[in-house]
Amino acid sequence: MPNPLARFPVTEAQIDRVMIGFYTRVRRHPELGPVFTAHIGDTDAEWDEHIAKITRFWRNAILRDPVYDGNPMQVHMQAQDVKAAHFTPWLGLFKEVLHRELPEDMAQAWLLLAERIARGFKIQLQDRDGTGIPSLT
Repeated sequence: MPNPLARFPVTEAQIDRVMIGFYTRVRRHPELGPVFTAHIGDTDAEWDEHIAKITRFWRNAILRDPVYDGNPMQVHMQAQDVKAAHFTPWLGLFKEVLHRELPEDMAQAWLLLAERIARGFKIQLQDRDGTGIPSLT
């Protein structure tokens, strides 16, 4: 039976597939891979742990399953090598994986949520780095 609290009807298995596919691509990406590796590590076990954590994030965000209690904004803000510009290729990869793994309506719903989250991260990172809209004062 579908979760009545879910933002849209995705299954845990579908979330798992998206995360595995996405992070497989991120790990090989010439720009994103080194940034992620610097924070996650080089080993498959370290990546598996990260994938499990982010899978819990998405289960919380989409299914409203309270299995994640981290603060991703704080983590990204503390990582000085994570830049707002990284979210463009991140979203591009994410979109590709979503559309490969999910039905179109589900992929689009998840992508809209990911874009909204990414927008918030980008704004905060631009503020941190002084690359946002200049102040009028």
